Amino acid sequence: MSEPLLAIDNLRTEFHSDDGSVAAVQHLSLALAPGETLGIVGESGCGKSVTALSIMRLLPRNAGITQGRICIDGRDLSTLTEAEMRKVRGNEIGMIFQEPMTSLNPVLTIGRQLAEATMLHRGWSRREADKRALEMLNLVRIPDAERRLKEYPHQLSGGMRQRVMIAIALSCEPRVLIADEPTTALDVTIQAQILSLISELQRKLGTAVLLITHDLGVVAQTCSRVIVMYAGRKVEEATTVDLFANPLHPYTRGLLGSVPHLSNGTVPMDARLTEIPGIVPAPGQIVQGCAFASRCTLATDRCRAEEPPLVEHTPGHFAACWAVAA
Repeated sequence: MSEPLLAIDNLRTEFHSDDGSVAAVQHLSLALAPGETLGIVGESGCGKSVTALSIMRLLPRNAGITQGRICIDGRDLSTLTEAEMRKVRGNEIGMIFQEPMTSLNPVLTIGRQLAEATMLHRGWSRREADKRALEMLNLVRIPDAERRLKEYPHQLSGGMRQRVMIAIALSCEPRVLIADEPTTALDVTIQAQILSLISELQRKLGTAVLLITHDLGVVAQTCSRVIVMYAGRKVEEATTVDLFANPLHPYTRGLLGSVPHLSNGTVPMDARLTEIPGIVPAPGQIVQGCAFASRCTLATDRCRAEEPPLVEHTPGHFAACWAVAA
């Protein structure tokens, strides 16, 4: 892999309360190369979105990065002042947030929200920014773009609002795009269009994409590499081809087993999906050994007593599991 554009080394993000501190992300390291699409998957509560917010330094007031480095081109973002970080957000790193209806400002027109980024980061006049806003709406294929610039978020469909979020995120042509569940709550037709659009814009602009999702079908369609997270930790990492062909961690196998598989274009009537019993441990819940042990059919006394390290089993394929290491 070429020199990483975005690199995270041993990240730990904690939430603080009167009862103490809770780690939402622990010991996370990853590297994203220019033009690459890296997927992060896992159930809700596994730390995916907290990772994205840590990169953007948009964590709630009661949260913070307590360990590790987040670097873009070797510059550690965790050491920047808020004023310096504002120059990075939207300019060097863009983000498509999970829910466009709550991420877009309901009292500002679409055109105003699109123009803000280029006016702030490029110093453009309102006229120049409005011209760019129209270009971006056309780029993300919103019909009648000139009229849409004057409309408000509530006047657009869910798919259109998501396209507007993509347009805002890419308006300054950032080198890194973080897409946090970009197809959540969209029907499958619109989902396919949004994913195709992101891939097309990535090829056109050369953007590196960090795709956060729980949908393994989306990963298979768009990502070259995948990181599987569980309870705030990375439990497996591999190329997409290797992960789907030879999943090593029992959690990854469970995720893949829960996805319907087509046979002759249909799902067999007698097909049963794999169920992963239990739930993800709550942040702050003290778990000795492997966090997945209580839900794993392969768990041994060692799993319940010792936390497994992340080990490279084949070139580029890592897993943290005592059963795989045995």
